[in-house]
Amino acid sequence: MLFNDLYNETISAITINKTRSALTILGVVIGITSVIAMISIGQGAQKSIEDNIQSMGANLLQISPGAQRTQATGGVNFGRGTAQTLTYKDAQDIKEQISNIRAVSPEISQRYQITAKTNNTNAQIMGVVPDYALIKSLELEEGSFISDQDINSSNRIAVIGSTIRDDLFGEESNPIGEKIRINNFDFKIVGILKSKGGGGVFGNQDNMVFVPLTSMQTYFSNISYVNSINVQTNKQEDLKNAEETITSLLLINHKIVDPTQADFQITNQADLIDAASETTKTFTVLLAAIAGISLLVGGIGIMNMMLTSVTERTREIGLRKAIGAKREEINQQFLAEAIVLTLSGGIIGIILGCLLSFIISEFADISTEISLPSILLAFGVSALIGIIFGYYPAQRASKLNPIEALRFE
Repeated sequence: MLFNDLYNETISAITINKTRSALTILGVVIGITSVIAMISIGQGAQKSIEDNIQSMGANLLQISPGAQRTQATGGVNFGRGTAQTLTYKDAQDIKEQISNIRAVSPEISQRYQITAKTNNTNAQIMGVVPDYALIKSLELEEGSFISDQDINSSNRIAVIGSTIRDDLFGEESNPIGEKIRINNFDFKIVGILKSKGGGGVFGNQDNMVFVPLTSMQTYFSNISYVNSINVQTNKQEDLKNAEETITSLLLINHKIVDPTQADFQITNQADLIDAASETTKTFTVLLAAIAGISLLVGGIGIMNMMLTSVTERTREIGLRKAIGAKREEINQQFLAEAIVLTLSGGIIGIILGCLLSFIISEFADISTEISLPSILLAFGVSALIGIIFGYYPAQRASKLNPIEALRFE
C-alpha cells in the first residue's frame, strides 16, 4: 500500500466518526497533560529546594547543636538543633585555628514584634556577624552591614530586608538613620538589603532584621549559646578535611572523649543537596506514576475504539481481502489509525501540559519546571501506546477470513 493511500484511508476512517475519535483522543490528552504537569511540579520542587540550599552559601558546612546521647534513651539523639551546646567562642576558635576557612558565621534566630512610629510587623530577628553577608552573598541597597566594631561594642544597630522597609516605612523610602523598636530596645537602621525574593524552608531575607550577634545575646536573650554555626571553606575539596578538623576541635572544646557522644552535628552542604535531590526525584516519579494511570486508561480507550471499528468494518475488511489486499496492508491500516489518534492526543496533551504548568506556577504559587526530556518522554509514551494498544485490533483485523467477513451481518 502506498503511503498516500494509507494516509488518506487513515484520515477518512478517523473523521467518519468524529465524536468517537475526539473522545478517544481526549483520554490520551488528559493522560499526557497530567504526566507533563506532574513531572513539572516535581522538578520545580527539586529546583526550589536545591536553590534554597545553594542560597545558604557555597562550600558550606552547617554545625547544629544537639543533646548528648545517653544509655537511658537507647542512644537516640534528642534536641538536635535546639540544644544549647554551641557558643560564640566555638565559632571564633574555628576561624582562628583551622586553615582553608573563608568565613565563619554563628547565628541566633528568634521572632519578635517590630515597631516604627505607628507601624508594626512581626519578623525573624537574626543575630549575626560580618561573615554572614559573605556566606549568604547578601547585597546592600543602601547603607552598610554589621561590622566587627558593632560586634565588639554590642551596638544597637540593624540591617533590614526590603519587605520590612516597605511594611514599616513605605515602598521606595530610605529609612537609614531611623530607629525601630525590638523587645523594648531601640535599634538604629544602618543598612537595607536588596530584594532577593524566594522563601521556602530556609526563610526569606527580605522579611528579616539583622543585628549584631552580641547585641542580640545582650539585649534579647541574655544567653551565651548560638543556634548554629555556618562555616565556608575556600574550595569544595576542602569540605571533607574541614569537617574532620572541626569535629576534633569541638570535641576538645566540649571536653568530649568519645566521638559517638558528640553534642553537635555537622552537615555537609553537598550531602544535603544529594539527599534533597533523591527525595524530590522519588516524589517526581510518584507523581508521574499517578498521572500515568490516566494515560493507561487512555490507551485502553484506544484499544476499545479500534476493536469496535474492526467489528463495524468487518464486511469492508472482507471485501478488501477479496480484491487482493494483503494481510500486512490491513494490519498497517488499523495500526496507523491507532498511532495517529495517540500522536494527535500526545501533541495536544503536550501543549496543554505546558500551559497547565505555567498556570500552576503563576496562580497557585507552586514552582514548576518544564524540561525537554519530560516532553520527549510524554511524546514517546504516546507513540508507544498507539503501537501497543493498536497492535491487537490491527492483528485481529488482518487475520479475518475474507469469506466469513463478507457474510458478517
